[in-house]
Amino acid sequence: MTAAELIAFEEDIAAEFNAAKIRAPIHLYYGNEESIIDVFKNIRPQDWVLCSWRSHYQCLLKGVPPQRLKSEILAGRSISLCFPEYRILSSAIVGGVLPIAVGIAMGIQRSKEDAKVFCFMGDMTAETGIAHECIKYSRNHGLPITWIIEDNGKSVCTDTKTVWKMGKHWWETEPPAPDVIYYKYESKYPHAGAGVRVQF
Repeated sequence: MTAAELIAFEEDIAAEFNAAKIRAPIHLYYGNEESIIDVFKNIRPQDWVLCSWRSHYQCLLKGVPPQRLKSEILAGRSISLCFPEYRILSSAIVGGVLPIAVGIAMGIQRSKEDAKVFCFMGDMTAETGIAHECIKYSRNHGLPITWIIEDNGKSVCTDTKTVWKMGKHWWETEPPAPDVIYYKYESKYPHAGAGVRVQF
């Protein structure tokens, strides 16, 4: 799937939301298309992808048919999209998928299956205790997992670095680690919704 196709999908969902056709929260991507396509060049069909409430791009790039994905979003499930048959899971709970990713990676390691786990999280989630614990545990046990930090500089509407009163994130001060992929992007959409207030 191309960057233009990803953007077109999100623009269609934004239009549906602003027309009050989606009676539930949505979290849209924009501005990270090339970066996420790059990440997916190393993700195979047998690999697992775990992500947060903002997961439309991951689902499309993992092979979920666009019409099936759209029907789930229209049904109000944008923030909890799960397609285990495509090996992709998401959660609306902050950090909720991180320990699940560790558990799946442990299962892969024990079964000696030819698979890996790729776990996406935002920059604020990456600063939480659960992220540090999961990354440390997976490193110490040599689990087949890659952590992807998507930095839009925000936690909902608050600047992440302001919240933590910090100059740099840990991944900006520590030497680059082979199990962490990081990229920064700026979205044209708000944290939730599509830029137009919709009253149901």
